Amino acid sequence: MTPASAQYAAQHLREVDRDRYFATLLVRPKEREALTALYAFNADIASVRERAREPAAGEIRLQWWADALTGEGHGAVRQNPLADALLSTIADYGLPVPPLTRMIAARRFDLYQDPMPDVATFEGYAGETVSALYQLAAMILNGGKPVEPGDAAGHLGVAHALIGHLRAFGNNASQGRIFVPLNVLAINGVTEGEVFTGQMSEGLANGLAQLADMAADHLGKAESAIAALPRELRGAFAPIAVLKPQHKRLYLETPFVRHDDLPDWRKIALLGWWKLRNA
Repeated sequence: MTPASAQYAAQHLREVDRDRYFATLLVRPKEREALTALYAFNADIASVRERAREPAAGEIRLQWWADALTGEGHGAVRQNPLADALLSTIADYGLPVPPLTRMIAARRFDLYQDPMPDVATFEGYAGETVSALYQLAAMILNGGKPVEPGDAAGHLGVAHALIGHLRAFGNNASQGRIFVPLNVLAINGVTEGEVFTGQMSEGLANGLAQLADMAADHLGKAESAIAALPRELRGAFAPIAVLKPQHKRLYLETPFVRHDDLPDWRKIALLGWWKLRNA
């Protein structure tokens, strides 16, 4: 990875995914570069929906990444600094490519208006996107040797995805999108139309509360699994330090109102304290 590519990846991550950027500050410089490259790639494919004017344009961007990873890209792929950083990290740490291509494939769901149908589908989506990211991060901290964090990656990935989409519920609804499991809302008598028009109801509050409880359950199981890991691997799961207070600040009674996130200084403090105790 060239110094310019590493710098570009760090800047991109800091702008697009500050929480993961702050988490990289907890690890040693070499591993930080590798984690930053992995997270910057994830930030890029996760934000394709926001940058693409229509699904076709998003599909092209995702396909570019798929081709770059499988050696089928056109032109000099390494001229893209994010691709250079990611491909260098894959080579340096022997990261498996299939989880990354599945991550890209899962992100195609983001491009369309279909609602997330049920809990099982959501957990599968979270597994392919967020849990896989934790798994690969743990492998990097393990010096490239295969590692099986198991429940830590699985549970924290689902919790991370669910908390994120609960926090973004109102914004997604304003765009005609439902990213949380629709069946949980439907069981509580909530229709898609009510969500899209911003109608608050007791049923919606109950449904969102049930999803928040689900996230809390996964957070608790993840925390126990992380505590059982060797200390040198726990840094891959540092985002839990920020996710826990974000979960407590879910405004389930007013999901259509924009609420401020934790300030950066508090996130950095939470991560620093977590490192002292865990990593």
